[in-house]
Amino acid sequence: MPGESLLVLLVVGVIAGWLAGQIVQGAGMGLVGDVVIGVAGAFVGGLLLPRLGIHLGVGIVSAIIDATIGAVLLLVIIRLAQGRGGLHTRWGSYFARRW
Repeated sequence: MPGESLLVLLVVGVIAGWLAGQIVQGAGMGLVGDVVIGVAGAFVGGLLLPRLGIHLGVGIVSAIIDATIGAVLLLVIIRLAQGRGGLHTRWGSYFARRW
């Protein structure tokens, strides 16, 4: 991967991760977390949106929008898995009582 492509990927990841953290309030994860969520969100958005028939075009702006949508979905899933009364909490307390 050329250095320019890596730089664009990191910039898109940072912007998308930060935007997703702002949309899903209280989910900011710092610079490294934003990059990870943004890059993972780019993969999710790149796979999911075309299957739903949503095509935002080409270019860096559409890449940021794709990645942001994917990152928001990831953050919502993470929040649901970690939230109060969620599956993670119920099963964790169940197994804690058993052991």
